[in-house]
Amino acid sequence: MSDTFAVVGSSLGYEGKLVKGELIPKPQSSFIRVKCPKCGNEQVVFDRPSVAPRCSVCEEQLADPTGGKARIRSEVIQALG
Repeated sequence: MSDTFAVVGSSLGYEGKLVKGELIPKPQSSFIRVKCPKCGNEQVVFDRPSVAPRCSVCEEQLADPTGGKARIRSEVIQALG
């Protein structure tokens, strides 16, 4: 087994050494389970939405998109992932 890797999509054919134990960064975004304040329905929403997520039962808006992390209007039950 070789300890080298090639950069995908590189037109130069660059090869570098693979560093053992190198950490892969975790994504900054995640999904969260929220509870609707109006009807109590629980559903999973993205924490950085571009469109305002609405409750699938009563159409209440659950979060406000801000261009980054959303401003959550409802109770957060659990952060997933």
